[in-house]
Amino acid sequence: MIPRLAALARDDMDSSLDAIYEDMLLNIDKLRKEKLDVMELRLLNTAFKELRYALKVFKPYRGIPKAAVFGSARTPKHHEIFRYARDFGKRLSKKGWMVITGGASGIMEAVMDGAGAKNSFGLNILLPFEQAASPVILGNEKLIHFKYFFTRKLMFLKESQATVLFPGGFGTFDEGFESLTLVQTGKAMPRPIVMADNPGGTFWTSTLELWKKNLTEERLISPQDLSLVRHYQDMEEAAEEVVHFYKNYHSARFFKDEYLMRFRKPIADATIERLNGEFADILSHGEFRRLESVEEDDQKDPSLGRIIFAFNRSSYSRIRQLIDVLNSL
Repeated sequence: MIPRLAALARDDMDSSLDAIYEDMLLNIDKLRKEKLDVMELRLLNTAFKELRYALKVFKPYRGIPKAAVFGSARTPKHHEIFRYARDFGKRLSKKGWMVITGGASGIMEAVMDGAGAKNSFGLNILLPFEQAASPVILGNEKLIHFKYFFTRKLMFLKESQATVLFPGGFGTFDEGFESLTLVQTGKAMPRPIVMADNPGGTFWTSTLELWKKNLTEERLISPQDLSLVRHYQDMEEAAEEVVHFYKNYHSARFFKDEYLMRFRKPIADATIERLNGEFADILSHGEFRRLESVEEDDQKDPSLGRIIFAFNRSSYSRIRQLIDVLNSL
């Protein structure tokens, strides 16, 4: 190993993280032997620096829920949807949430203006046009600049608990499909995905009709996959959809080859019976049951209700419907 890297591996390291740091340093050492060209090395270095800095900025705010909000940078301030996006940001911040936007003009500026700079993060992408930071977030420590779209999108999804889509162009669809794909395939945890229009607006209505015709009816997605998104033309309802998703649902993860879901309220026998009746199709075998012992769970809170089951690992849109049922109790 490069002597300087070997010294870093021994210096002030948390012993529980030794193996991870050493693996990272080992991979850096391997780069020297693999003789990558300078552009490849710069790509890796820039991506690493962007992620390291972004993680540092977000760390003090990890305990506050956040919504990633996307929409056009070209929406003028006099447009009706600008006013509704600002209203949405204000309503969501009053419910205790922060917002993460691209940090630029249009819908992004409206949402941040409504939420307030102290409740906003701006993940700005460096482009030759159109993407200068909004005055709302300019100079704020929570404004982060990215060279690469992929590092920026990773931080949007990693640091948020909800995705909200206002009308926008290719970028908005790209970020919306990213959320949908990751949730549909289980690469991201369940989350609310909200499409927001102004009253009478047809942007997302027409989009959903197109998806139903070209995707659902052609059997390119499952019929229940469209339940992953919810469409609203009322900003209070849109904000409440984000918050309500976590009314009872807490979190989920795989646990000893089974799927563990945590809820804020105890799970009654009648609820278990209902799940075994309505959601038997998502089981690979066995039944839904409570997890009574929490010793091995990384969330030690004994007040959380827990269900565990042998998930078929494909019906993630049905997981969203299961959450809806338990949130309604």
